[in-house]
Amino acid sequence: MARHLVTSALPYINGIKHLGNMVGSMLPADVYSRYLRQRGHDVLYICATDEHGTPAELAAKAAGTSVAEFCAQAHDAQKAVYDGFELAFDHFGRSSSHQNVEITQHFARKLWENGFIEERAISQVYSPVDGRFLPDRYVEGTCPHCGYDKARGDQCENCTRVLDPTDLLEPRSAISGSTELEIRETKHLFLLQSKLQHEVEAWVARHEADWPQLSSSIARKWLTEGLHDRAITRDLDWGVPVPADTWPELAAEGKVFYVWFDAPIEYIGATKEWADAAPDGETRDWKSWWYEADDTVRYTQFMAKDNVPFHTVMFPATELGVREPWKKVDVVKGFNWLTYYGGKFSTSQNRGIFTDAALETLPADYWRYFLIANAPESDDSSFTWEHFAATVNKDLADTLGNFVNRVLSFSRKRFGDEVPAGATAGEAEARLGEEIARLLTEYEEHMDTLQYRKAAAALRALWSAGNSYLEEKAPWLEIKTNSDGAALTLRTAMNLIHLYAIVSEPLIPTSAAAMRGAFSLESDTATWVTPEEAKSLTTIQPGTPFTVQPVLFAKITDEDLESYRERFGGSDA
Repeated sequence: MARHLVTSALPYINGIKHLGNMVGSMLPADVYSRYLRQRGHDVLYICATDEHGTPAELAAKAAGTSVAEFCAQAHDAQKAVYDGFELAFDHFGRSSSHQNVEITQHFARKLWENGFIEERAISQVYSPVDGRFLPDRYVEGTCPHCGYDKARGDQCENCTRVLDPTDLLEPRSAISGSTELEIRETKHLFLLQSKLQHEVEAWVARHEADWPQLSSSIARKWLTEGLHDRAITRDLDWGVPVPADTWPELAAEGKVFYVWFDAPIEYIGATKEWADAAPDGETRDWKSWWYEADDTVRYTQFMAKDNVPFHTVMFPATELGVREPWKKVDVVKGFNWLTYYGGKFSTSQNRGIFTDAALETLPADYWRYFLIANAPESDDSSFTWEHFAATVNKDLADTLGNFVNRVLSFSRKRFGDEVPAGATAGEAEARLGEEIARLLTEYEEHMDTLQYRKAAAALRALWSAGNSYLEEKAPWLEIKTNSDGAALTLRTAMNLIHLYAIVSEPLIPTSAAAMRGAFSLESDTATWVTPEEAKSLTTIQPGTPFTVQPVLFAKITDEDLESYRERFGGSDA
């Protein structure tokens, strides 16, 4: 089986993330990783907190603690939420790790040796009111291209154009709001992306056929506009230090690398963290995933569209310029925005549902399923409480949960606590097996090609097939005249429950475990069900003890909806 490296965009350290961040990176990466593991592949799923940059410094100052302490606490708080969402990282690291420092500095030295880094004196925005140079993201103003009045000095999040702070109209300090800004001279290191333009173009051309249109179009937009040399250092106290052995003057001034230079390198750094954290007696080879791995590893990245340019152009340029055989991404799965009643989820504006509040409100599987079933792939998608409730009630509570409950409850009532034997499978069971095999093949195809909404629809169709079979056979009527026939129907339905438990695990792992745990099997080592195996529906044999599980999914009532809207805001009216 293949080796699959999976990464999701690093969540920034300053606060708990919202649902838009979850569906745009970590959750689909987790679903894919779980699916690949079930299919028998060797998978390494890596993520980390992105801890450098001015926002971390300011958040620590507001909290009255050191940046290092703030980041450590925030990392643990984020990890707790991701554990609650059942995100099965192999390692969830930190970009402030010594491993990332070492590898980032190595990359910088190699780029310098190869002529792709240059030291330049530049004019930079300085705020006398704040008493500091302002990093790009802490200069705000109006985008000269689209007119958005909250554009940052590195990129306009509205039109995604890359900017310099001096491009902004009516610039102001994002820290104090002061418009009394000055331009002063200071020295910085520049990554000479312009010298790597043709190499990046050639690399994108070789890979973009495997990317969704969103990712390839964003990369092409950047390349068409032309790659510009970019400053990769900042005047901050917190970050990966510029190495003194290569740039003593800049190191003495306390320069650190720009967060967008070191953050993608943390994918490698976090893999080394994973290797270094191996328990006694276990050896983990981190380099085999990243170095000279083009022919042995398939690498898939997940991110929202604002992160796509940095992963399809900037980081590949960095890796190409190093002139070492570091693994480059094979597939970049980009996502559009998930909106909240038509407006953007926003950490800074506290708009929408944040992941910790989501888990306080309802179990993780409710959120996991809804988000994947409505993933913003081809275009933006909107979260409303009304849509969320309708999806949960129809798909999870009625289609899946009700099927499981009524099959197990009715069988126990009529045949006891063991799977009944009954008649030999007949024409209806043969038709059901063929339909399940067809739908399972469709589900696999969509999962393999990272088409999440279609995959969720295929899974929903699998669940619906069980209900259709149950309605066709009607064991509650059948038992009155044909007890063996009713037993066959229930035995077949129980096999469907077991199959659903296996194939639903990537989306709803907790509920899948509950379904699987209903049956007391001596050995249940199946990780997947092939379409051919699905035709027989005979895994659960007569005489197997089972238990009736608690209700898998409670319906969301009108009263629930009213309380959610009152707490979180939002209305279709």
